[in-house]
Amino acid sequence: MKLFFSGCAAIALLTAFSFSNPKPSTSKPAQRKIQVAILLDVSNSMDGLIEQAKAQLWDMVITLGKAQCDDKTIPNVEVALYEYGRPANGADKGFVKQLSPFTNDLDSVSKLLFGLVTNGGDEYCGQVIFNSIDELKWDSSPDNYKVVFIAGNEDFLQGSLHYTKSCDKAKNKGVIVNTIYCGSYEQGIREHWNLLGECGNGSYTNINKDAKEIIIPTPYDSTLIVLNGKLNTTYVGFGALASGGMAKQAAADQMNFDAGSEMQAKRIAAKAQSNAYWNGTWDMIDAYNADSSNYFKKLDKKTLPDSLKNRSTQELKTLVWEKTKERTEVQNQINTISVQRNKYIEQKKAEMRTASNEPTLESAVNKILREQVKRCNMVIQ
Repeated sequence: MKLFFSGCAAIALLTAFSFSNPKPSTSKPAQRKIQVAILLDVSNSMDGLIEQAKAQLWDMVITLGKAQCDDKTIPNVEVALYEYGRPANGADKGFVKQLSPFTNDLDSVSKLLFGLVTNGGDEYCGQVIFNSIDELKWDSSPDNYKVVFIAGNEDFLQGSLHYTKSCDKAKNKGVIVNTIYCGSYEQGIREHWNLLGECGNGSYTNINKDAKEIIIPTPYDSTLIVLNGKLNTTYVGFGALASGGMAKQAAADQMNFDAGSEMQAKRIAAKAQSNAYWNGTWDMIDAYNADSSNYFKKLDKKTLPDSLKNRSTQELKTLVWEKTKERTEVQNQINTISVQRNKYIEQKKAEMRTASNEPTLESAVNKILREQVKRCNMVIQ
């Protein structure tokens, strides 16, 4: 999880996936941003949507990792996550809950998605959109792409807070709101999901929430696993968050790998997108490359692993440079192998005549992202 009459500011409706812990002093310096907030219906029958969202996180990261501004700078990506339609969240709160504010901590967001379960309830679309616009720390710059994706399958007009109030707040903050109905396009219109898209200058689309991706084993899968192992060795922990960060990364790897070869491949490909998959709160390499002029001035060597505490600053710089080079090489290999893997799958599907044109959360979100970032003078390669 980041427009539109005169650049990015007028109607940018971007509710970005946000992760749990905001960045401390190691955060990147101010730069162009993409902020994405994902609002998921967790009422009964939405299990298929949640399953698609787990994969969509990494697919979106892969897509946004290829974003570039017109001045050739690379935007920073932040994601936020909300659920709505769960009775336990309380009627007084509109059955809405923020699961994560804007964050770069994609491993935490992935963990949250894997922890989601469905439960019957009322789905107040206007309320969850209002909360996400009101609560999240949207960047004030008109040059940033800020967007909300709300997905569900009940009448859009439920609840006492009318969607137009949410619309007005989104416009004022330059956030684009996109609605995704889980069902037929016509039924979505009958249940008013097209209204907010028109109001916020976002888009309305529909998906099949129960669509299942055809899993095709490829000769590239084992290579990606090996490369992921090499990539993980390039992370060098520092500070109080180091042990937790590394453990979280390993846990996210395992959860996604256990979900099957396709999720595994997307997770690995997403980790190769250095501007979107970022761990500078605990990894020396990401933290240094985000603020190379100040990192070692601020670094407290007491927070380093025992093997590094007694090294000179120059020795530490050399280590960071070497690991940066190594990581870049591995990420480039992952990108190359991922392209080859995707071509192999497309060819096999064509041979099997199993390619599906059914819209999914992944296809809908990625299509919208590619089109809407242009409003902020960005392009996805």
